[in-house]
Amino acid sequence: MRVAPLLVLLVLACGCGGDPYGSTLERVQDGGVRVVGTEPEVPPFESLDAGGNLGGFDIDLARAIAEDLGVEVRFETMAFDSLPSALGVGKIDVILSGMTATPERAKSRAFTDTYFRTQLCLLVHSDSAIGKPQDADGKRIVVKLGTTGDMQAPTLFPRARITRLDTEGACALEVIHGRADAFLYDRHSIVRHHRAHPETTRALLDPLSDEPYAMAVRHGDQVFVDRLNDFLRRIRANGAYAALYEKHFGVPPDAPR
Repeated sequence: MRVAPLLVLLVLACGCGGDPYGSTLERVQDGGVRVVGTEPEVPPFESLDAGGNLGGFDIDLARAIAEDLGVEVRFETMAFDSLPSALGVGKIDVILSGMTATPERAKSRAFTDTYFRTQLCLLVHSDSAIGKPQDADGKRIVVKLGTTGDMQAPTLFPRARITRLDTEGACALEVIHGRADAFLYDRHSIVRHHRAHPETTRALLDPLSDEPYAMAVRHGDQVFVDRLNDFLRRIRANGAYAALYEKHFGVPPDAPR
């Protein structure tokens, strides 16, 4: 892949308004490369296969956007909590990594329209006394650092003992091996971990919050946001979104879950 030089956005570092370089859209189209930041740890959204190749719903979506823009795509993989700073200094052009759009996050980046919606749920150990989500208060709960589970756990479970770990896999293992009572995370991942370990886990799928996934770009870059939203509207209208969804989730977007 060709690599376009990325301009460091000093304007963000100094907290000033405006951008002397114009929209990211213009730079991407001039350079011919769109750099996407992602953490390849959350199948079926983004993951690495045995050969080290990226794949998943978000990855295919990123490639489709690049094709629509007439540019190449290059992926920068990093820890989820490192993505915002990489976006802020111009190392990446967009975050596409199962990121929930929240009012707090919107203070430092701009979000597109929602492209996927899920909920926060709990994975619990099979021997745990937790029968409903409320029972987890006062228990040992693990969360992945930098996620909405991390942000919301203290409010949802004010008496819980909360442990923050760097990776989703490490969080799931704490529950699987009985070192934690519950793991607070996105529904699709909770279901996946339970299916992989049905003897030692249970999935409590009562939704604890709404999780609208969106792409994130530089704060204030409405031109790029509008272009990405236009793409999302068109693929929903022409059936391409439904085909991509069914490819990775095995059901149509409107199927009951």
